[in-house]
Amino acid sequence: MDAAAGELNATYITLGGHVELHRYRFLYFAVMFVVYVLIICSNSAILGLIWVQKSLHEPMYVFIAALLFNSLLFSATIYPKLLADFLSDEQTTSLSLCNLQSFTYYSLCGAEFLLLSAMAYDRYVSICRPLQYQATMRTPTVAALLALAWLLPACQLVPSLFISRGYKLCHSTLNGIFCNNAISRLFCMDSRAPYITYGAFIALNTIVLPMLFILFTYTKILIISLRGSGHMRRKAAKTCSPHLLVLISFSCLCSYDVVVARLEVDLDRTARFVMTLQVVLYHPLFNPVIYGLKMEKIHRLLRMVLCHDKRKVDV
Repeated sequence: MDAAAGELNATYITLGGHVELHRYRFLYFAVMFVVYVLIICSNSAILGLIWVQKSLHEPMYVFIAALLFNSLLFSATIYPKLLADFLSDEQTTSLSLCNLQSFTYYSLCGAEFLLLSAMAYDRYVSICRPLQYQATMRTPTVAALLALAWLLPACQLVPSLFISRGYKLCHSTLNGIFCNNAISRLFCMDSRAPYITYGAFIALNTIVLPMLFILFTYTKILIISLRGSGHMRRKAAKTCSPHLLVLISFSCLCSYDVVVARLEVDLDRTARFVMTLQVVLYHPLFNPVIYGLKMEKIHRLLRMVLCHDKRKVDV
């Protein structure tokens, strides 16, 4: 079948990463459907709270809202197709849709790192240069950082949509449950060096450099906090620890994607299936839980809303 796909340049791809789907399809569907509903509700709840409450119309909370919105987009890229595949007899997708899903997936992953970088910069200015905060973090600056976070990864990935058109398919089965870097292994390539170099360039701009910037800013924050008062240390811990937890969580999930998909690690099919589910399951739920519990102002307002104490919410 793979040879035929190469000869005919097939435009449909089979997602072959599912395990025991004929036996557990309804269990998979039920679990992932509940998770998807929780992702939508939890992210939307905090997003709506930030939108409605004027006291949260500050750069830090705007960036949190952007991060939650990015999680909703990320989940919308994966879950509808995944849920449909669980109930389908054949788990297939067209080559064009597969390319689009991969493009959107990595665009939003890159946006996540850049949004976390913007949040780190906001905390750096707030804690290390408090007198310059109002002048630095103005509305145009925040808007520019948000636009850059979403546009830069997408623009860098646009050439990949055209590069893939220059190759024919040698294989028609993707070893995964959604389209990611593994799609490159389906194309007939004499050499993967240009593709790997291109991927390394994107990773440098959207992962490595943002990570180095985040480490630099939080190192400066740590140094300033240790030199400051107890109040400053508590403020830094309360506002920075949620961002660091989210960064660590997302970095671990992305490292799995890079190691398995990009470096072509030979992993047991069941282990690959379970780990791939973690990539799309935990993080979109992790963000609202962390910011809902760890950000004191958001946590307090959420409790007030859930208790229907309108008088307190409006204060």
